[in-house]
Amino acid sequence: MRTLAGLLSGLVFGFGLVLSGMTDRDKVLDFLDLFGNWDPTLMLVMGSAVMMTLAGFALVRRQENPFFAPSFHFPVNLVVDRQLLGGAALFGIGWGIYGFCPGPAITALFYGEAEIYYFFAAMVGGMAIANRIENWRHNA
Repeated sequence: MRTLAGLLSGLVFGFGLVLSGMTDRDKVLDFLDLFGNWDPTLMLVMGSAVMMTLAGFALVRRQENPFFAPSFHFPVNLVVDRQLLGGAALFGIGWGIYGFCPGPAITALFYGEAEIYYFFAAMVGGMAIANRIENWRHNA
């Protein structure tokens, strides 16, 4: 049942990305181009996502236990450190250069365009490198 719930959640998320235009990298890049051909329509998408997240957290906090796990796993680290800022900067730079972040990139794989496969390979490679560096730092 847990796998089915994950699959359905992923499908709904992917459908929402396509429907909202988040998998259209030109639309995303136009949204990020504040002083050029700015397209503010994705602001509605982001605002809706924030509202749904806030509502979801409010509902989750009222439950004693999650449906498919023994306990909830809420973030415990509230410190803004170099690692968080560096990761956010890399995420933003990648998003601004190419117009994709991980969720839309995975969804856009189904378009069959070679450029998206290159981006996806670079993204996965970057994640693997970051994971190796993190493991190396913890073991050193």
